[in-house]
Amino acid sequence: MRGLRIATIGGDGVGPEVIEATLPVLRAAAEASGVSVETVALDWGGEHMLRTGRAMPADGADVLSECDGVLFGAVGRPDIPDDELIWGLIIGLRQALDLAVNVRPVRSWDGVTTAVRTEEPIDFVVVRENTEGEYAGVGGRVGQLGIEVAVHSRTAIERTARYAFDLARQRRGRVSLVTKSNAMRYGYPLWDEVTASVHLDYPDVELEHVLVDAMAARMVQRPGGLDVLLCSNLFGDILSDLAAGLVGGMGMAPSANVLPGRGPGLFEPVHGSAPDIAGAGIANPVACLLSAALLLDHTGVEGAGDRIRSAVTTTLRDPATHTPDLGGTATTTDLSTSVLTNLQQPAGGAPSAPTEHLVSLPTSRR
Repeated sequence: MRGLRIATIGGDGVGPEVIEATLPVLRAAAEASGVSVETVALDWGGEHMLRTGRAMPADGADVLSECDGVLFGAVGRPDIPDDELIWGLIIGLRQALDLAVNVRPVRSWDGVTTAVRTEEPIDFVVVRENTEGEYAGVGGRVGQLGIEVAVHSRTAIERTARYAFDLARQRRGRVSLVTKSNAMRYGYPLWDEVTASVHLDYPDVELEHVLVDAMAARMVQRPGGLDVLLCSNLFGDILSDLAAGLVGGMGMAPSANVLPGRGPGLFEPVHGSAPDIAGAGIANPVACLLSAALLLDHTGVEGAGDRIRSAVTTTLRDPATHTPDLGGTATTTDLSTSVLTNLQQPAGGAPSAPTEHLVSLPTSRR
């Protein structure tokens, strides 16, 4: 039996809770495809920072490089400045492992009521450049002056754009490049230029240019026609959070941090650590479950990610499984146990998720 070695980083707040709820589902889905899963639990995050002065060891990236993938919970706690923890852990890992692309699938779910109602099902993917932009860490503070420099390189834009076009070919063949080229004179015109050049290699994929403010309005008014959104680091971060609000909230938002064609990738629910509900057992584990599905896609475990998505689809149709953020009273364990039960039904017992909702990531090997 082939084996996977998966590192888990529970992190802070509800992070360890959603990781614990996800692991039995991840294992069951992988084992159904003949793949065993070994997990390596790492106690990185706020507690580690308070104990050692660092959110993770200095050789953290090297430790993760020995694994096939990383499942990450959440980062953030009230007694540590947010920027210290985020830069010390999640952004630090993205840059150290050169996780060039952040992928955030967005889809509506039968049975989940949302604040914004749309006539058409929502099914699109935000593809976000993951190492540069406003999050490059370039700038400084002098007295009352703060300077944050956005860095955009042809190399980073091109590899993100190619990922977006490759993904669009698997889906419905449309890429929307989201920039602010009308007001920002250097970085975003470079995005336009490089993406247009990459597009020449994908004549079968439609490309449109949309300003970020217009895209924000369109996502709320007409999200049904979107397919793949190609975004800078900052714009992808903001728009994907807005998108989560369209499909049930942050508890429904998975993500993948990947270097296309290589590994390991880091897979995490988009939601934060939610310290206000930590320990209450009511955090929504769906985003973490769907992140595990992306991990299994990326590591080439055939059919396993689809099993998880199908089981989540079946589970969410029952309001009794909904956690409080979805308007229900179920616990974290109630929801994840239902997903595991539906996943373990005999072949043919659980309906498949619609194929247009599935995201296939390029296979990675260690």
